[in-house]
Amino acid sequence: MDKLQALESTVDSLIARCQQLADDNHALRQQEADWLRERQRLIKNNEAARSRVEAMINRLKGLAQDT
Repeated sequence: MDKLQALESTVDSLIARCQQLADDNHALRQQEADWLRERQRLIKNNEAARSRVEAMINRLKGLAQDT
């Protein structure tokens, strides 16, 4: 009977560990999705800033050529 109880305890521990790993995995996947969204937002902002800087540079070059 002790072996059966030990086995049952081991199985219960494994089930609990599997559930914890599944929860951790879900949390990590959610965090990854959040980071990917943040990365896309930063890339978009960076591209917008680069476009504005390039436009300013072109305007300054145009002003320099006019004088």
